[in-house]
Amino acid sequence: MLSLAGKRSLITGATSGIGAQILNKFQLLGAKCVASGTNEAKLAEIEELGILAKKCNIGNASEIEELVKFTEESLGGIDVLVCNAGITKDNLLMTMKESEWDDVINVNLKSAFIFSKAVIRKMIKQRSGSIIFISSVVAFTGNKGQANYVASKAGLTGMAKSLSNEVGSRGITVNCVAPGFIQTPMTHSLPEAHAEKMKEQIALGRFGSPEDVANAVAFLASDEASYITGATLHVNGGMF
Repeated sequence: MLSLAGKRSLITGATSGIGAQILNKFQLLGAKCVASGTNEAKLAEIEELGILAKKCNIGNASEIEELVKFTEESLGGIDVLVCNAGITKDNLLMTMKESEWDDVINVNLKSAFIFSKAVIRKMIKQRSGSIIFISSVVAFTGNKGQANYVASKAGLTGMAKSLSNEVGSRGITVNCVAPGFIQTPMTHSLPEAHAEKMKEQIALGRFGSPEDVANAVAFLASDEASYITGATLHVNGGMF
């Protein structure tokens, strides 16, 4: 049976959607977790469940470093880092503002670099660890109006491949999970005709659930995936 018993884990974007399901899955499998996000009310609810939580704007390098330090001090170290938090600021490239490009790249991609750099030294010393980036199917298919978002998610897959080669000899794995269309408030609000048209692109004929993504992340964080690194696990129902 899959187990994360005792694995000290830091999960970003853990207050809603996919991140909340990742946190729930990790807790069920026995991990010790610190949850981060920006929604203070949701973080308070998480703390009421007895789970450590800390607010963090991942667009700010100093806040990232404070979060990593808090996690290491609270849990005694970090075995698993899940970089899930991200934003979108969609626009056609010809009308996209430079700030829209910079904001998405900084939050989605640069933050993963800062997080990885912050945890990697101690993971090397303990000769173990797992880093998991949440990418996206659009990193491989592209999507109009999302050049910034697609670039950030594609960048994560490339960074995972490079970093996995740098730290693999120290027992550290670095992987990505690339979700497809997942059931969220956004997909629930789609007109039925549009949603059905989107489902026609998916081999399984349905949207995925946040639990589907959480299951993949939990597997990559577990000892059962100890010989998988530099990889991207696609969770898209056969869309790509």
